[in-house]
Amino acid sequence: MQLTSILENIVNDNLLHSKWLNTLSYMENAGAKKISASEHKEEVTLLILKHAAEEHRHAYYLKKQLAKLDENVCKTYSNAELLAPNHTKYYLNTLDVLVCRYLKNHFNLSGYDLKFAAYLFVTYAIEVRADELYPIYQGILTAKESRVTVKSIILEEEGHLEEMLNQLREFSSDWERHANEIIKIEQQMFNNWMIGLEKEVAA
Repeated sequence: MQLTSILENIVNDNLLHSKWLNTLSYMENAGAKKISASEHKEEVTLLILKHAAEEHRHAYYLKKQLAKLDENVCKTYSNAELLAPNHTKYYLNTLDVLVCRYLKNHFNLSGYDLKFAAYLFVTYAIEVRADELYPIYQGILTAKESRVTVKSIILEEEGHLEEMLNQLREFSSDWERHANEIIKIEQQMFNNWMIGLEKEVAA
């Protein structure tokens, strides 16, 4: 089942849709926490603060959208209130670990330098993914005349992607080759997540 079909099935079912919004909220929140965890103790840039704040706000915004479907469900991020919870919770962590391993091997980084490089490449890969996923989701919402909308998130994610590109160009003249390898790693994580979602949606 393709992403569009999976999302259409999710949006057609109020409970699945609520869990989907909650799952996206969880992932945005997890991303925000990862950004904060990558910060230097003293040298914190305005851009990193902005990015972490916006990811936290996306998590909040998606959680608020739940009220348009059913305000009595998905109060927490417990497994029962997420879609494909194991895949969802391992997605970012596993991606982070694999990217750190890749960067250690190719750039010989450690400590804060490794954390910051991982932040750049992981965030880039996630923003590329968001740039694909959110517009497809919004297209389905619009077609079904849903009260739920993610248009504001789409605009901000596009801005994030441009910011990450600028930082990656500063990080390495050969950033694109490495970014493509990171994208391949993320694609595998995404495929696993889709398999988990498909099982739940088809159940």
